[in-house]
Amino acid sequence: MSASPRVLAVRTPTRNRAHAAGLLALATCAALAVSGCSSSSGDSDPQHKDFALAGTSLTIDSDDSALDVRPADVKDVQVTRWFSAHTLVGSKPSVSWAMDGSTLRLRLHCSGIVADCSVRHQILVPRGVAVTVKDGNGAVTASGFSRPLCITSGNGAVDVSGSTGTLTLDSGNGRIVASGVRSKQVRAGTSNGQVRIDFAAVPDRVSTSTSDGPVTIGLPRASYAVTATSDNGHASVSVPQDSSSGHVVTAHSSNGSITVRTAS
Repeated sequence: MSASPRVLAVRTPTRNRAHAAGLLALATCAALAVSGCSSSSGDSDPQHKDFALAGTSLTIDSDDSALDVRPADVKDVQVTRWFSAHTLVGSKPSVSWAMDGSTLRLRLHCSGIVADCSVRHQILVPRGVAVTVKDGNGAVTASGFSRPLCITSGNGAVDVSGSTGTLTLDSGNGRIVASGVRSKQVRAGTSNGQVRIDFAAVPDRVSTSTSDGPVTIGLPRASYAVTATSDNGHASVSVPQDSSSGHVVTAHSSNGSITVRTAS
């Protein structure tokens, strides 16, 4: 399970009057904590909820949570949530979950002069469902999908294992790691972080890229049509190459090394 992202919001007004008011509020809370200037909420035990899914595709739309997604022998989408929070001078933090058609929406509301919130979800999906994950902030872990899997994280690592369906992985800021991949088509890209894909079966199309970080691709023994380029770094290709091969691999880094090797 990936560690939960923690949201720490510290707001410091710059104008003298606002600054003085902020100091007064903090002093008041320190002196009168029992009066309700601070609030906290948390689940000593996780919460569970099932959501009916019509159809064979699911979109998970999360604004700020660590996510662990996997297929299971279940009828409905089963969600488990862990949530903890504390605020000083501000509204009470809250979380929400709802199914809108085929979209599961997960939201975190955390605000205040000082607010510390943490939430993570485990999501079990009926087998045979294609999954799209859109996470604004948080690490995403997924394993064992045989149907198409598309994951996008605005800020967080993406870790996938045991995928056999078409695989699309993107992160605005974070590493992308996939292992035991048997997918025929894979695309993976990040703006900041490493990309590492290890295949357990020969793929047909692989496209990887990063703006800042290394790219490593491990491939089963076969001949590949490989294009490996780096604007600022060394490119090493040690797999058998054949420009006419039906197994096409493209790897690019704007700033980092490229390694395309035979999987161990």
